[in-house]
Amino acid sequence: MNNIKKSNILVCITGSIAAYKSVDLVRLFKKNGHEVQVVMTESAREFITPLTLQAISGHKVHQSLLDIDAELAMGHIELAKWADVIVIAPCSAETIARLSLGRANDLLGAIILASKAKKFIAPAMNTNMWSNPVTKKNIFYLSSNDMNLIGPAKGDQACGDVGYGRMSEPEEIYESVQVTLNQSLNGKKIIVTAGPTREQIDPVRFISNNSSGKMGFAMAEAAASSGAEVFLITGPVSLTCSDLIKRIDVKTANDMYEESLKLMHSADIFIGCAAVADFKSVEISHQKIKKSFENHFDIRLEKNIDIISSLAEQFPAKTFMGFCAETERVEEYAKEKLISKGLDLIVANDVSKSDIGFDSDFNEVNVYTKEEKKYFQKSTKSLLAIKLINLLGPDSQSIH
Repeated sequence: MNNIKKSNILVCITGSIAAYKSVDLVRLFKKNGHEVQVVMTESAREFITPLTLQAISGHKVHQSLLDIDAELAMGHIELAKWADVIVIAPCSAETIARLSLGRANDLLGAIILASKAKKFIAPAMNTNMWSNPVTKKNIFYLSSNDMNLIGPAKGDQACGDVGYGRMSEPEEIYESVQVTLNQSLNGKKIIVTAGPTREQIDPVRFISNNSSGKMGFAMAEAAASSGAEVFLITGPVSLTCSDLIKRIDVKTANDMYEESLKLMHSADIFIGCAAVADFKSVEISHQKIKKSFENHFDIRLEKNIDIISSLAEQFPAKTFMGFCAETERVEEYAKEKLISKGLDLIVANDVSKSDIGFDSDFNEVNVYTKEEKKYFQKSTKSLLAIKLINLLGPDSQSIH
């Protein structure tokens, strides 16, 4: 982002092996012109020393609820008033539980209760702790009470387990905070389509694809964090979204088109991230088709409506961002679709690579406009979504 809003950032570090990553997070905030102070819990000091954070932040590290060096020994109130943003990274399961109860028997808890700052938590814990229903309940409560959740990520953990629970990388935390501060899409209405569509053959069989919806949901979250009013039209997926997003669930390509068309009259931007089925069955059997044939069974198919192309033709003054998943000649096909579909931008990735694309938490893409190409290296879909949403903000060059 070009227009960075300078803020007072309070980074709070709790007891987790991921505490070492907080050094880079503080450095990122400082590098980009923010004023940073650090709070450490007692258990955090078992993983990293206050002296390290003091050297990076340029300020004394705060550790005690009753600080005799603070004005009236009320350091938590001073810090609560000073901070524009509070980032708890890493945020342990214990801290999440205590925050959900409103505990204020240490410096961190007291600051959170006393502060009106924007608050973010980046969880870090064992994958089984993260998936525990008690943790899920605590996270839901905090998220419903103006606590912004960043991550966690999926991957190898210090204990040897693999799964969700890793703290998000410092760059993703930084970008997530920054996009919320800048509100670059404030006042905009954005439609995002996500996931696959299903085209029925009979009551139990359908045509679909491998899309998980993760990229579309990440785009919706990033747009909402940027201040936009977001409508997420999604095919059948098992994902959840935040309360900031207005979600509409559909099944078929025609359902997705009809819902999009209703909203397009008042929308500013359309982001077509869904993997829409190209074809549908000409005839849908009302009963399950029995295996009474010998070796072959023919199904007549017809083309589905091209949602984004049709909408771009009807609403030429709007901004359209499309997605293009290819297995070969990615750039060639992407540029063809950019022109033929009437798009302003197209995001292209190679789904033949097993570590990115469908059902992966990571992606690597090129973005094409009529004038230029931008490469975005492999990163989490959440971080990538933030960077892609930034292309639509007022600080970006004109793309329409």
